[in-house]
Amino acid sequence: MRITVLIENTSDGKLACEHGLSLWIRYGSSQILLDAGSTDAFLMNAAAMGIDLKQVDAAVLSHAHYDHSGGFSAFCNYNHHARIYLQKSSKEACYSLYQGKKRYLGIPETVLKECEDRFCYVEGELELCKGVWLLPHTAEGLSERGVKAHMFRKTRHGFTADDFSHEQSLVLETPRGLVLCSSCSHGGIDTIVKEVKKRFSGRKVCTVIGGFHLMTPGGISTLAYTPEEVTALGHTLFQEGVEEIYTGHCTGEPAFTILKEYWPERVHYLRTGSVLEWD
Repeated sequence: MRITVLIENTSDGKLACEHGLSLWIRYGSSQILLDAGSTDAFLMNAAAMGIDLKQVDAAVLSHAHYDHSGGFSAFCNYNHHARIYLQKSSKEACYSLYQGKKRYLGIPETVLKECEDRFCYVEGELELCKGVWLLPHTAEGLSERGVKAHMFRKTRHGFTADDFSHEQSLVLETPRGLVLCSSCSHGGIDTIVKEVKKRFSGRKVCTVIGGFHLMTPGGISTLAYTPEEVTALGHTLFQEGVEEIYTGHCTGEPAFTILKEYWPERVHYLRTGSVLEWD
């Protein structure tokens, strides 16, 4: 299995970067695209790294935000067969309400129109291919995290706190354990690890990959939690059996620095161009 980061907030300068995330995954003979960043930059990076996204068998949208869905129009124009799997509630409009300002966070209208015939709306969990699973949240009360993150959904009755029912994780079975790809972890990465362990009883989550959403809407240089809360989160993850963490994007630089300081050998930054491999 190989996972390559096609786009992330940071790069070594040779590849494009933007606020967003996109991962290319080779799992056995299958090729999967998880998210498509904000623009078509991930396509250019893939070509530069020798990855032909025309060969992708299936695509996944982790949640209904623009920085993970914005590039799907370009993907559909390039790859003419792969379906895009997303939770049914991804149709709902997502907003940020922060410091008196309202900002649309949802899937761009152009993507909703141009990719309509490629979207495959999922209700609940789905085995995408043998050993690869899409899992939504099962924990209750996640709307409280929506309030803390200043994220809301617009309904016909007005704005309501986002409970992240549109969020799903990608879980890959390996001989070492489960590899969890959770692009933004709005429901809480500790909560998600526990959800996955409950679903796969007796199996450990050995590796966690993705953003932990520990920053504020102000950007990756900010911290939405206290240093003590970030440290406690790290302790919880490792107590749950996680062996390695690869994180970036919405985790934010301050939170990553805290985690890296406490666990320098087990916490790694996930940046554009990163390649992770398993036998």
